[in-house]
Amino acid sequence: MFGEKILDYWDDIVQDLGKLVAIPSVAVPSEGPHPFGDQCARIMDAVVELAQGYGLSAKNVDYYAAHAEIGEGPENAIVMAHLDIVPAGEGWDTDPFTLVLTEDGRAIGRGVSDDKGAAVVALHCLRALKDAGVKGNRKLRVVFGSAEEIGMQDMPYYFSKEQHPDMGFTPDSGYGICHCEKGIINLSIKSASHSPLIKNFASGTVSNAVPAKAECQIVCTEGEYLQLAENAKAAEVEITVTRTEDGAKLLAKGKASHAAAPQQGKNAAAYMVKLLAETFGSDRLGEFFQFVYEKIGLTTDGSLLGVNISDEPSGPLTFNLGLLSCGAQGSSLTVDIRYPATKDGTWVSETIEKAVQEAGLTYTLLSDAKPLYLPKESQLVTLLSGAYQDIAGEPCEIYSMGGGTYARQMFGKGVGFGPGFPDDAPSNAHDVNEQIDLRRFRLHAQICLEAMYRMFTA
Repeated sequence: MFGEKILDYWDDIVQDLGKLVAIPSVAVPSEGPHPFGDQCARIMDAVVELAQGYGLSAKNVDYYAAHAEIGEGPENAIVMAHLDIVPAGEGWDTDPFTLVLTEDGRAIGRGVSDDKGAAVVALHCLRALKDAGVKGNRKLRVVFGSAEEIGMQDMPYYFSKEQHPDMGFTPDSGYGICHCEKGIINLSIKSASHSPLIKNFASGTVSNAVPAKAECQIVCTEGEYLQLAENAKAAEVEITVTRTEDGAKLLAKGKASHAAAPQQGKNAAAYMVKLLAETFGSDRLGEFFQFVYEKIGLTTDGSLLGVNISDEPSGPLTFNLGLLSCGAQGSSLTVDIRYPATKDGTWVSETIEKAVQEAGLTYTLLSDAKPLYLPKESQLVTLLSGAYQDIAGEPCEIYSMGGGTYARQMFGKGVGFGPGFPDDAPSNAHDVNEQIDLRRFRLHAQICLEAMYRMFTA
């Protein structure tokens, strides 16, 4: 199989991954020539330099995205990966921006799993095809994005300047082939009024991750403080309560997870609100935090808002309270919803909006990324299935997921394909100590090259 040739480049793959992990490329919308911040611009420059150093044609498209390519012809096959990352967060066992190789064959660092590792592999697959002199029937591009984690605003701009794909995949999910992705709604709820109890509240760094930490300050009496401290001992997450001059300071520690699977985490903000509600009651909470307690609570399926829907291809709706804050300007929260691929996102949004307005709060629909659905019998799914089966030696599962990948940016021409395997240990993507098993990742590299070879030559 042609895919095995990628192993000749393994040392360079690991070395280049270290170079990219060292760049803290958290996307931050910015003015000026760097639309997603200086660090994302820096990593775009770095990947173009790597590609050109390997003799590949490469282009930086105004720092929104970059690509490397081989081949020619009117058609365009692509592999899309992203080089932006979520914030590192606290609690790492190692420096998140230093690639650490362990004795048991793991690589640890922010972005190794999501999605810098797969991006580097795809780049070297292009290099392997070029070095082998393979003649293709179309262009083959690896597109490197810089804002996947904050809504994928990079891709509409990129494709306004560059050719649309005829086929492609993103190695930012898991094997076998993800032919179906849920729709993704982001919404905010705000209130200008102030809580009689809560002076300030802060939790979360991005909407598409379960917040692992929540902090707040409240006003309370000595007796209330003692009762709060006692109640905190029974919480399902660790919540510390410290006495202040006029009340108390609280710190909750939960467990982060991706918004596509919020049930796997422990939402620190939700547990904090629950403790406050059950200790002080609704009158002290105020209308905003009472809404959080009554209509969101600890649920991750939207059931308290009446949007707990499901379908056969993609499964149930998921609901993640990602950001929650309160301060001098009022209170706000941001929610990430993944809704079933055959259902109506407009209905989901309107149902929640009605409940928010009835509570006297302000609702804003921030975005609604429509679902992706590619039939299992399509040419692309068949091609990728064959590449997987021939390298892995087992049938290729066709599945759906709640994650939102670049596949939905491919105009109905792409799917999610790798790099994770069903029996892999947790990669901790979007969590501390993000990692990959290098031995399994070598298998992904072979599958990726075989798939790119077949897309190039089919």
